[in-house]
Amino acid sequence: MNTQPHVVIVGGGFGGLQAAKQLRKSNVRVTLVDRHNYHLFQPLLYQVATGGLSPANIATPLRAILRKQANCQVLLAEVTDFDVANNRLVLADGELTYDTLVLAAGATHSYFGNDQWAEFAPGLKTLGDATEIRRRIYLAFEAAEREPDPEARKALMTFVVVGGGPTGVELAGTLSEIAEHTLARDFRNIRPQDARIMIIEGAPHVLNHYDEALSQRAADKIRQFHIEVHTHTRVNEITADHVRMSSEGCETIVPTRTVLWGAGVQANPLGKRLAAACGLETDRAGHIPVDGFLNVTGHKNIFAVGDIATCLDEEGKPLPGLAAVAMQQGGYVADAIAARVAVTGQSEPFKYHNKGTMATIGRAAAVVQIGKRQFCGFFAWLLWLFVHLLLIVQFQNRVLILFQWAWNYATFNRSARLITGDEHVVIVRQPKLIEATQEDSLAAASDNLPADSAKG
Repeated sequence: MNTQPHVVIVGGGFGGLQAAKQLRKSNVRVTLVDRHNYHLFQPLLYQVATGGLSPANIATPLRAILRKQANCQVLLAEVTDFDVANNRLVLADGELTYDTLVLAAGATHSYFGNDQWAEFAPGLKTLGDATEIRRRIYLAFEAAEREPDPEARKALMTFVVVGGGPTGVELAGTLSEIAEHTLARDFRNIRPQDARIMIIEGAPHVLNHYDEALSQRAADKIRQFHIEVHTHTRVNEITADHVRMSSEGCETIVPTRTVLWGAGVQANPLGKRLAAACGLETDRAGHIPVDGFLNVTGHKNIFAVGDIATCLDEEGKPLPGLAAVAMQQGGYVADAIAARVAVTGQSEPFKYHNKGTMATIGRAAAVVQIGKRQFCGFFAWLLWLFVHLLLIVQFQNRVLILFQWAWNYATFNRSARLITGDEHVVIVRQPKLIEATQEDSLAAASDNLPADSAKG
């Protein structure tokens, strides 16, 4: 039997993958478990959702990443529960024992108790979400092209993005580019440039976690892309054909058929299951509590990293849900496990080193905050491009994305704007009008036939 300690990592995202890779020289067996067979570069999901990149550009097979790491195996499996007393994971199709467990399962959408909105306002966390959003965006323009009623056409060309964080701002900025440039000459009955794009944010500013002055500069830049920014605004209702929102006591109903959700996230449900197995409570967003060493409270052989854990900074504030945080935590946990196996003593408590934050807000425009330094505009956008290319795991994808970005920038073209899926496409909502139009067309054709042919 293999006597090496068995480390099981649940989740192949930024934190889990970093932990697995950093254990490559340690005297342990590593098993990485994920319900998908790929590592997803989530910061660029919005580009798949808007047709700028294809799914394969931002997803890399986990087995390809770890194929040269002899002490690591990858399992495609879904974890359903935890047996902490027996150091056992319960899988949908079996079980798996461990000596040390690292939970890095990430996060999902939060609709703040209004889960019925999910049907009408998809979030953006998975490749499935991205392709569904892409389908809705381009179907909206196709439906508007065939819609004879001006008011209905206006609703079809109204896009509401709920949430003014990085995801919402990135979606809105790219939607503006699509309407203003990419589709500008593709239709005959509509002007895509007439699309109305709105950001609804409950906080005082978009990108609210940035410095206030930088947030204000970002908002000014966003408005230059003909995007409406509604701050201090709360969403009260989302349906198939409208959004009801309120601000300063006034309520407004916005007719729209396309709503995109970027307002809230919550931890993967596995966090609550592990907390229950450990006799702990999660916070309102489902984060499991960890100590300064990223151990689940009261369990030295269980770690939690990334979006699934509540980890506080030196000021007692929760760390943001960023890829950089998850990667630093994953590396820290790997070093802590290696130190325990080598019996070299307890490591220092985890400390997050903030190297800066950034978000793109539109074509050739981004915001970057590095310490006290702030950048907004083209130079910030170049920094954003450079950093994101470096973070992409596979070199092949870096090259492909670089060329795709260059082509998109030069031509305004988004070559992956495909409407996929097997659902029946029925986008005209006035069948009687269609039948009448078809009858008129047949009558006109009959009138143009020669007399003998018409009798026949």
